[in-house]
Amino acid sequence: MKRYLLLEDGVVFEGQAIGANQTTTGELVFNTGMSGYQESLTDPSYSGQILMFTYPTIGNYGINSNDLESAKIRTRGIIVNELTRETANRKMRMTLEEYLAQQNIPGIKGIDTRAVTKHIREAGVMRAAILDEIKSNSLSTLQSSPVGHNQVTNIATKNAYPNPADGKRVVVIDFGLKFSILRELGKRNCDVIVMPPDSTADEIIKCNPDGVLLSNGPGDPSDIDDNVLSMIRTIQIKYPLFGICLGHQLFAMANGATAKKMKFGHRGFNHPVKNLESGRIDFTSQNHGYAVDKHSLKETELLVTHEEINDHTIEGLKHKKFNAFSVQFHPDAAPGPHDANDLFDQFIEMIEQHN
Repeated sequence: MKRYLLLEDGVVFEGQAIGANQTTTGELVFNTGMSGYQESLTDPSYSGQILMFTYPTIGNYGINSNDLESAKIRTRGIIVNELTRETANRKMRMTLEEYLAQQNIPGIKGIDTRAVTKHIREAGVMRAAILDEIKSNSLSTLQSSPVGHNQVTNIATKNAYPNPADGKRVVVIDFGLKFSILRELGKRNCDVIVMPPDSTADEIIKCNPDGVLLSNGPGDPSDIDDNVLSMIRTIQIKYPLFGICLGHQLFAMANGATAKKMKFGHRGFNHPVKNLESGRIDFTSQNHGYAVDKHSLKETELLVTHEEINDHTIEGLKHKKFNAFSVQFHPDAAPGPHDANDLFDQFIEMIEQHN
């Protein structure tokens, strides 16, 4: 069955339907990874978005129970050039198309994804719709559709829960937490307590943490309530603090910086990042459409520690006075290279030295 990708600027691409038999709208973004589609689809940072894969063939190893980054698919739709016809993997439980149908997520195959990517790189990310039929009012309906705000509220935990162990106690503030962050803390025997995004500093202090981690998450950081920034300002004085992705942006904003929307963002796991202190270059996993504004750092107590080589995006910060640092990329790297995994070790070392 034919299915169409309609962009906000009126451009239309035709393909074939896959997944659920329904329409959807969302911000269209692209991911440059060659694999890791299951982790990407279930990454909460993609909430509210239609995800397009630039790699030509997707789905060759199916879906398994080990590579989930949250309990369900978070994207509103999926766009691929070719959906593999044969799937082989001893761990697989179902095919990608079966998974899309099970999760009620529509998609399109047979799209020239390279052409769509080039268009987005020129025009910037925009709203898009997945439709079975283009009607006379389809474009006006898309253009007037509301832009999703505060995606964090929709996906973050509402109640605190533990992931107990015998090591250092780490409170994780969930803004759209990936399972891989919990796995990395678990490897280091951390006694983890996951808390909602609206947790107050007093509630965190009552947990008697050794350190606090601000998780990744979706959407515009300016949608987050100012009370969160106030919490960060209080907590960074008392405990070692580590921010990842959205957590990085909120850490920056809490200390007087601002974040800006990028033209098409960084999504994939081939982004080279330079450590400005050591000169080391890591290839990193990234998924963000906003970045800290470099010019807004001038009057703050923050130092830039990491920078993306290609476009010089701010990729890491640390506080001049407190034991607090953050990175824009994903050191948990699921999917992606493990070049920057040692940042979790640095966080634990900071906790041990603080105590």
